[in-house]
Parts: sequence; structure tokens; C-alpha cells
Amino acid sequence: MTYSIALTSATNEILKNHLLRSDGQEDICYALWSPGKGANRLTALVAEPILPLENERHVHGNASTTSEYLSRATVLAMAKGAGVAFLHSHPWPGWQDMSRDDRATELRQAASVKAATDFPLVGMTLGTDGAWSGRFWVKSAPRTYERCWCESVRVIGDHGLETTFNDRLLPPPAFREELKRTISAWGEEAQQKLARLKYGIIGVGSVGSVVAECLARFGAQHIKLIDYDRVELHNLDRLLHATVKDAKAKRLKVDMIERALKNSATAAKPVIEKYALSVTEEEGFRQALDCDILFSCVDRPWPRHVLNYIAYAYLIPVVDGGILIRMHRGRLRNASWKSHVVCPGKRCLACIGQYDPDLVNVERQGQLDDPTYIENLPADHTLRRNENVFPFSAHLASSLVMHALHVALNPVGIADVGEQTYHFVDGTLDSDRGTTCHENCFFPPIVGKGDLVGLPITGVDVGAVKIRALSKQKRKKGGAS
Repeated sequence: MTYSIALTSATNEILKNHLLRSDGQEDICYALWSPGKGANRLTALVAEPILPLENERHVHGNASTTSEYLSRATVLAMAKGAGVAFLHSHPWPGWQDMSRDDRATELRQAASVKAATDFPLVGMTLGTDGAWSGRFWVKSAPRTYERCWCESVRVIGDHGLETTFNDRLLPPPAFREELKRTISAWGEEAQQKLARLKYGIIGVGSVGSVVAECLARFGAQHIKLIDYDRVELHNLDRLLHATVKDAKAKRLKVDMIERALKNSATAAKPVIEKYALSVTEEEGFRQALDCDILFSCVDRPWPRHVLNYIAYAYLIPVVDGGILIRMHRGRLRNASWKSHVVCPGKRCLACIGQYDPDLVNVERQGQLDDPTYIENLPADHTLRRNENVFPFSAHLASSLVMHALHVALNPVGIADVGEQTYHFVDGTLDSDRGTTCHENCFFPPIVGKGDLVGLPITGVDVGAVKIRALSKQKRKKGGAS
């Protein structure tokens, strides 16, 4: 199990304003955190600062807390089913180590916090440059608590994805000749950040396969592929790397793309994970939570709904897009594709109009995998528009990667270029910088609540089950898998 911490820029500002004092002294406070448990990573989603009342802490160069302050924070955590985070500042920049007094203070609080909340104490330290460091105090034996350092601390919001890495757990990559031109474009610091982020691609079809290739080429060290589908002959005109041999063997798309990325990756030791799953299935959902940025390359309402949920409840930015083609009398009338990022502080996918929430349950019931249901829909219904061509997919994939670069790098202070729609016929690009969801939207109130939301978001994906069953039948008959 690895560990990380995430918080919104709004929460970050409150904590920075309290902890970074004008007199240069250290300060302390508490906050509540919610768990975001992925398949292999536990993230503390820090979302509710608990600033000290009068006489609850003492500042004397260093800072100390009272038992009453800890008790108040613990009671609030118990009432909300959350964990307790203890935060303090240090008078120097960067990722912080701990002094003997720091360790003793956090270790002293770990037992009482664990006993009261059943969650580990999370410790966080803020440097003068706004960089966070963090650790979990995990109970490893009776009366024994082990300090488990986080790999990274992420802040998501107005300035994009600000990330502080633990160089001991995620060391910055050394210079490689293969990336010389890439580094010359945006600099070594940017490259070290981009390389260490963990990327998830949900759907590795016509768009996702190109996104994956872009990430591998610019040196991403960790790419996760999630898609249960297999290569078919009708995929070959728009699926990067796919061959007739892949189609005849009905090879899993994740197997094909993984093989290709191992050949094109420029990182020294790339980690390419593949999962023949849907993000709507519990295991696929948990795999997605291990990522720092997710690419939504899906075209169904349920997976988009799940990714929307992840963006807000788990503070993982989701880069999404889609293509719409309209024909008239057998000729192209218009084509457009839309790209955008959703995360706290921005409009969600439902409010943008990228999926119809009413169709989520329709898909969960398996009706979208029923040919009769689809055939009875109007000819211009969004669920019947699955036309696509490789040039359009490649352009959209490039747009998605550009959005991710803005979020990750915040070039010249621009982390958000808005919701962009490109119109192929006249070559125009529209941009909408709307940030407000519709009134009573479900998603803004669940920001940073992670597993505590408890919404039954996953379930049995009928499409995934059908494809697995067909594959099993083929294997029994001696067919290729």
C-alpha cells in the first residue's frame, strides 16, 4: 500500500493563511480528512480545516497544542466519520523531514486518534514556499505505530494540479537523451513533474490509444490502461497500433496497447499497468483511484457518471471529450469535438451536458447492450451516434493531452483554457469558461468526501460480462484469446 494526500485549492488557502505567519514563527492546526482507498493507494482527502480557538495552541518560535484542541478535533471527526490530520509549518521550503520533537508530538497523538476514529493520524508539514509533505501513522502492532511517508501531496483547483513529491519514494528522473528535445521545450522541472504523475486512461479505443502514445512519448513513468473491450475488424480504421492479426485473434485492447507502449515509451523504467475491466466495476473503480490524472475516453453515460464522481469526491482531475458527427443524405454535414477538464471549482460533466444522468440507470440495467433498445431510439439520438474516423480521434486526443498539460504545468499562470469545441467544417474553435454547476447539482456538495459519500456508484457491467463470457467460450473451443 502506498499513501498520498489531496486537498482543494480553497482548503489549501485557508491552511496556508493560518500556518504561514508574517512573524516567521511556526504554527499548527488540525483538519478532518476522508479516505480515498484505491486498489493500491490510500489517499487522505483533507477538506475541513479546524483552526484553533483562543488558548488552544501556543506559539513560541515553535508551536504546541493543548489536549483540549486535540479533543475538539477528535470529537468533530467522530461525529462525521472522518479522520484527523495534524498540520504544522516549518521555516524553510520544499518537502520537509521531521525533527525529533515533530515525531514525538505526532506519535503521542496517533494512539488516541486511532482509538477514537479508527483512522490513522495524518501528519502534514507546510514549507515557506507552499510545498506540503505528509505521512500516515499506521498501527502495526499493539501500541506500535509506523510512520508511512506519502509519495506526494496534491492540491487541485484554480492553479491546476500543484504537486509536491517525496523524492525518496518518487525520485526525479535523470536526464535521458531520448527526451532531450522534450525537456528543451518546457524545462527539466516541468519534465520531472510530468514524468512522476500517475496517469489513468479509461477506454483505450480510437481516442484513448492516441492519448496513451502521447504520454509514453513524453516520458510518463506510470500509465494505467482500463478497458475490457477487444479488437474487431471494424476498429482497424481508427485504432492506433491495431492490426488484422489483433482483430482476428480478438485481442484485448489493453494487451495490444501495453505491448505498443513498451516499444515507444521514453522513460527509463516505464510502468504500464493493464486491466480488462470497466471503471463502473468495483475493481476498475478502485484502480482508477490510484491515479493523479484520469483521461475519460468513453462514450457511455455510466462510466462518465463514475468519472464525474471521482473528479469531485476524490479530487482527481478528469480530462474528458467526445466527438459528434452529423450526416445528411450520405454526406458529412458537420463534425465537432469537445474537450474539457472537470474538477472542484469547475462545471461537472452532467452540467456541461456530456451525459444524461437519466440514462445511467438505463445502462446499469443492461438496456444499452440490448440491440432492440438501441434500434428503437430516434435516428439522431446520441446513443446511436458512434461514427468516428482516425483524424478526428487524433485531433481530440491531442486536445485532451493539451488540457492535461495545462492542468499539470499551469504555463504562465493559465491552468484552465475552458471547455473547447472544435468545428471541423469551418475550422473554428469555441471556448466556454463556465465554472458554476446547475442549482442542486449533486456533485459540488461531495467534494473531497471520498469513500464517506457511500454512493453505490459501481455494479455489474453487462457489456463487460458479455465480452468475458464470449471470450471464455472461445477458449473452451480452442479459439484465440
